[in-house]
Amino acid sequence: MLSMREWDVPADFTVTAEDNVASCVYTHERDDPDHVIFQRLVDGTWTDVTCAQAAQQIRAAALGLIAEGVNAGDRVAILSATRYEWVILDYAILSVGAVSVPIYDTSSAEQVRWVLEDSGAVLAVAETDAHAQLIKQLSDELPSLRKILHLDSDGPAALDELAEAGKSVARDQLDDRLAALRSSDPATLIYTSGTTGRPKGCQLTHSNLLYEARGAASCFPTLLRKGERLLVFLPLAHVLARSLSMSAFANKVTIGYTGDIKNLVATLGVFKPTVVVSVPRVFEKVYNTAELKARDSGRGMIFDLAVATAIAWSKALDTGGPRLLLRARHALFDRLVYEKLRSALGGDCHAAVSGGAPLGTRLCHFYRGIGLTIYEGYGLTETSAAITANRIGQERVGTVGNLLPGNSMAIAEDGEVLVRGGVVFTGYWHNENATAEAIVDGWFHTGDLGSVDDAGFLSIVGRKKEIIVTAGGKNVAPAVLEDQLRAHPLISQAMVVGDNRPFVGALIAIDPEGFEVWKQHHSKAAAASVADLIDDPDLTAEIDQAVKQANQVVSQAESIRKFCILPVDFTVLTGELTPTLKVKRNVVAERFAGEIDSLYRKQ
Repeated sequence: MLSMREWDVPADFTVTAEDNVASCVYTHERDDPDHVIFQRLVDGTWTDVTCAQAAQQIRAAALGLIAEGVNAGDRVAILSATRYEWVILDYAILSVGAVSVPIYDTSSAEQVRWVLEDSGAVLAVAETDAHAQLIKQLSDELPSLRKILHLDSDGPAALDELAEAGKSVARDQLDDRLAALRSSDPATLIYTSGTTGRPKGCQLTHSNLLYEARGAASCFPTLLRKGERLLVFLPLAHVLARSLSMSAFANKVTIGYTGDIKNLVATLGVFKPTVVVSVPRVFEKVYNTAELKARDSGRGMIFDLAVATAIAWSKALDTGGPRLLLRARHALFDRLVYEKLRSALGGDCHAAVSGGAPLGTRLCHFYRGIGLTIYEGYGLTETSAAITANRIGQERVGTVGNLLPGNSMAIAEDGEVLVRGGVVFTGYWHNENATAEAIVDGWFHTGDLGSVDDAGFLSIVGRKKEIIVTAGGKNVAPAVLEDQLRAHPLISQAMVVGDNRPFVGALIAIDPEGFEVWKQHHSKAAAASVADLIDDPDLTAEIDQAVKQANQVVSQAESIRKFCILPVDFTVLTGELTPTLKVKRNVVAERFAGEIDSLYRKQ
């Protein structure tokens, strides 16, 4: 360990022993009661919620939790999609010194059972009647669980029920709970998405979340401030959306929440955020949809020129600034193309935060070139979301930025990224063996391979366990190729294979929207499915071109030699994707084992 080079960024803020995440709810109420801190959807209309109104709801729910016998340190589960009530409940749980346990609304019965059983949750809040019924059916296996509340039901809604119960509790009981809170106390228990094995519960303290929230504000001072508007549409069960939302709340950003991804473009147009937080697939999808529309209307060549100009503009920003001719071309395409693309994100959005997976250098340059800088960061549940991020005015495209203040990193001999500091978790819940494996000599082993340049910018190669080693001994990082493939409008997802095989191959899932447009352009039957056209020479030729394009960014030994078009897309509901749209490699490898084998069968 002594031979490792270490990078440190000291904190430019303090987290005291008495600090806690919930306190800003009540300081906002006192200092700025009329500020609009949330907008919530009520009967289809975005309605203002002031700091005073939010605090009153949170306090009422917190008193209700006390009435229900929730003690400091108890676990309270929230099984729900992203919505306003989720956040009110979260702050109420934190206010009474209890521990929030988020559960994805798309979780299977077994996943719900495991999280509730392993966490020992005493109370669960279910969004729908179906969620509540599921928990009720599992209750015989959950001895700690005392009560189930509903957000949506024919009976009293969770917040109303808690508010009613809380009327019997004196307000000073909540004040005592808040005063007793310490930054070292546990705040949340977040279960890893379980792409491999059984999900593990990551214990994050109030201090962890405060280091994350204050570190993010230090990196994004002009994004996370009063007057900005943030729309959160990622699952709040995922640490990225929740942590950034907490930072935004602490810094008086006006926040809206929606779990309705199908109508996201319309929602963005009405809410008009100035900043969004997302995973790369959403930005890829916006780009691919724009490209499809351009080609469908015969404006493909204009779109290509606009893309090339945007990328050139972004690159010029790093090398002395754009010249006169480039400025003229950029102004033209801003009117013709870029303005429409920005309007897809509401029209007022000038920046975005992306995490969870790499976006890819080309799209980063493209978005920056159209006036929407995407700040990529890097982190895991175990690091309270980001531990590195590209800062405003200091971004370096192709990297995941510098350390957040108050943290350190090192690169192990095998290239693994090691981290420690304010955002790094305390350990896995009731799992000392896993904790001892993950944290060695004070360093958390991330499982990711990376490199750090002279200025301290981190670049991620890929997951250590996902690196493919071909039969010829060549190491291949699948993410590089997969990013390139997903940039094609006809490709929804791709999974590179080839471990212990003679060469690299790929499984290709076709994008449903892109497929419909492609069929029209190639005079295919309107009713034809991907399965019907899986051997169609035109479809094969299109994907072959995408593969050849992707292969240009890697060496010949790392390039994809053969591919297989799959009859179905990967989805969260069918189990191939995590809730943040990452491919579950073990599930795909098992489900499509025959297709993988066919790539290596001698013809």
